[in-house]
Amino acid sequence: MKFYSIDNSVEETTTLSQEYKSAHEIGVIRVGETCLFFKKLLKTYYIKYSNLYRAYRRVLLVPAKMCCGSGDLPVENLVIHNSKDEEIAVISVPGAKAGVLLLEEIKQKSPDTILVCPEKPKAEKLPGKSVKSQQAYKAKTTTGAEK
Repeated sequence: MKFYSIDNSVEETTTLSQEYKSAHEIGVIRVGETCLFFKKLLKTYYIKYSNLYRAYRRVLLVPAKMCCGSGDLPVENLVIHNSKDEEIAVISVPGAKAGVLLLEEIKQKSPDTILVCPEKPKAEKLPGKSVKSQQAYKAKTTTGAEK
């Protein structure tokens, strides 16, 4: 079996294949002793825990129409960042329990890895006002100033 590195590191194929066979499997992801393996299409990728900077769950809500109505289906993903904090892989996980279990195993194998999603910059909020009311107020004041 041929293995492809995400972070362009070179590892001996025989040790990778032995580790892959003995790794714990969760969906398309396998948690080994020194590497995290996952499959995308016909390729098997790996990343060493030492090169794994951040890993976290991302839940996407996919709109679905069913016989009894419509709703949103949650789809679990594992997101992996490299040492430059760039998103390098988004891997589908079979469910919420599997996502939590996977993060726990990554924490045991690699305690230096950050398991929290990076915070996005938040808009400045005035006390006592909702975001929508602030946006409406700004829109009113800018259109009123143009007249």
